[in-house]
Amino acid sequence: MEKKLQELRKEIDSIDNEILKLLNKRMEIVKKVGELKNTSNSPVYRPEREKEIIKRLSELSKKEGGILGYEEIEAIFLEIFAISRTLERKERIAFLGPIGTYTHQAAESRFGANAKYLPLLNIEAVFKAIANKEAKYGVVPIENNTEGVVGVTLDSLKKYDVKIVSEICMDIHHSFASYQDDLKNIKRIYSHPQGYNQCLNFLETHGLLDVEFIPTESTAKAAQMAAEDQESGAICSKIAAKLYNVPLLFEKIEDNLANRTRFIIISDFKTQKSGNDKTSVIAKTSHKSGALFELLKKFKEKEINLLKIESRPNKDDTFNTWFYIDFEGHIDDENVKEIIDSEDMLWLGSYLRDC
Repeated sequence: MEKKLQELRKEIDSIDNEILKLLNKRMEIVKKVGELKNTSNSPVYRPEREKEIIKRLSELSKKEGGILGYEEIEAIFLEIFAISRTLERKERIAFLGPIGTYTHQAAESRFGANAKYLPLLNIEAVFKAIANKEAKYGVVPIENNTEGVVGVTLDSLKKYDVKIVSEICMDIHHSFASYQDDLKNIKRIYSHPQGYNQCLNFLETHGLLDVEFIPTESTAKAAQMAAEDQESGAICSKIAAKLYNVPLLFEKIEDNLANRTRFIIISDFKTQKSGNDKTSVIAKTSHKSGALFELLKKFKEKEINLLKIESRPNKDDTFNTWFYIDFEGHIDDENVKEIIDSEDMLWLGSYLRDC
C-alpha cells in the first residue's frame, strides 16, 4: 500500500509541475493584457468575461467526462482570476468592515486573498471611498432574504456617483469555533447578539444555552476574543475563524439554513453586455393618483421583466417617495435605453445577473 501511495504521489507531483508551468505561462500573457488595459485605463474586473470562461470550461469538462463540475471549476478559476487581476493592476477594494465579516468574505470570494483591502466602519464610507477615488471597487450588502433590503445602501446609491458593476449572492453560515474539543469545557460564548439568536437550536442541542454569553460588536470581534480566551467559543464567520486561527468545530450552525445575502460591487465604469444582465435604476414619479401604475405599465409595453421594486422616503419635509427598481436587461438594449431616457430615472448600473 505504501509503495502504491508513493507512486500516486509522484504522479501528482509531476502533474503539479505541469500545472505550475501552464499557470506561469498564463500569467505572462495576463501581464501583457494588463499593459494594454493600462494604456486605455480599462477596468481589470470583467465579471461577464469570467463567467463566460467558467461556463465554457464546465461544458468542456462535462463533454470530456471530467470529474470537475461547475462549482469546482468556479472555485478554482475565481482564485486564478483574482491573482490575474492583481498582476494586471493592483487596485484597492473597500468593504464594510471590520476584517472577518461576511462582507469581507464576499469580497474575498471575488478579489482573492492577495488583494489590497480597505475595511471601513459603515456602508456610506465605502461609497465615499469609491466616489473620491480612494478605492477602485467597493463591496456592500444590499439585501437579505429574511431581513429585507439595506436602506443605507439604497440611499447611498442615490447620493453618490457610482455604478453597480456586479452582484454576489452568498449563503450566510454561522460557524462555531473554539480551542476546546469537548464542548463541556467551554465557559463563555462570544457572538454578535443577532448571530447568537439565529443559532439557538444549535446551542440548545449541544447544551450551551446556559453558558455565559458575552455580546460583541461583530462576529469578527467574537473570533478575535475567542482567540485570546482558550476556555471560550465563538459564533462567527468561517473567514473570521481562519483569520484568528481559532479551530472550526462546526461550519453551519444557524437555525435557518436558507439565509442568503445579496452583495453588490460598486465602481466607476459601465460593464459590457453578457446576454444575462440586470439593470438597477432609481425612479421618481409625480405625487398623484396612478403615477406608479403608469410607470409600471411602460415596463410592460417595452416587454421588460421587473425583478424588484422598493420604495424609499425622500427624507425631506414631504412624505414623497422614490423607487429603487431592478429589471432584466442592459442599458445598451434598445428597449431599456428608451425607458430610461423617457422617464425620470437615475441609472445605477447594468451588470451580469448572478442572483
